[in-house]
Amino acid sequence: MLTDLVDIDGGTFRMGSTRFYPEEAPAHTVSVAPFAIERHPVTNAQFAEFVGDTGYRTVAELAPDPALFPGAAAEDLVPGALVFHPTSGPVDLRDWRQWWQWVPGADWRHPFGPGSDTDALADRPEHPVVQVCYADAAAYARWAGRRLPTEAEWEFAARGGSTSTYPWGEEPAPGGQVMANTWQGRFPYRNDGALGWAGTSPVGVFPPNGYGLVDMIGNVWEWTTTRFSGHHEIGGGTQTCCPATGPDPALVQALKGGSHLCAPEYCHRYRPAARSPQSQDSATTHIGFRCVTGA
Repeated sequence: MLTDLVDIDGGTFRMGSTRFYPEEAPAHTVSVAPFAIERHPVTNAQFAEFVGDTGYRTVAELAPDPALFPGAAAEDLVPGALVFHPTSGPVDLRDWRQWWQWVPGADWRHPFGPGSDTDALADRPEHPVVQVCYADAAAYARWAGRRLPTEAEWEFAARGGSTSTYPWGEEPAPGGQVMANTWQGRFPYRNDGALGWAGTSPVGVFPPNGYGLVDMIGNVWEWTTTRFSGHHEIGGGTQTCCPATGPDPALVQALKGGSHLCAPEYCHRYRPAARSPQSQDSATTHIGFRCVTGA
């Protein structure tokens, strides 16, 4: 069953920010045509329906093409994906390799690898699907008769009609209330859990924004069709309507929304204006997607 769509009237808004990270600048005026967006990220159960109907195999389930990785040892060119592992204590936050590991056999069904005790369908049917790269998300969207959003559409929807730093106001946790699934504690070694969820949470656990959309902030990053650059390209030059025919590490998309791994001391990107680069062929335990229609 596809996710319900929420109609967005479109309009003009100030996209981006000059208050946090340089890639969010410049703040600029953007007009968005009316469109409809899925109320929540695509879940494991929904992605399983797509796979069952089409027999689709995700990029993480396929051995990497040796031509894309010249010099790589044959034993390393096996299906797999990136998995987050908390460290045992404080570490240098400049080296992400301390908490990300390539795990052979990790895929959307077994996001932490075949040796883990987490089965996406048995244990987490209503959690957002993860370990999906850009091509996987685009394939699902085509099957659903939908598409992936542009960055401008995504940000307009995430703001929910608000002009504040967060969709709910200026404070990340007003009155102590946790508003989104983000890292609680000290990154990357102690996560106390957002409302008890240390990792992804079922869609809709946290409050909706002004448009009735859930998990636009936190839980999982979400793919957009906009190519990433070190700052906003004024005039729409970075928009692209469709993915490349195959995975290419040189193609980097803009992710939006932040995830359960975002912490203020490392990644204060759980805001509508925030953005992050990700190569199209990357699948991880904190990236998912949602679809749109129209325009």
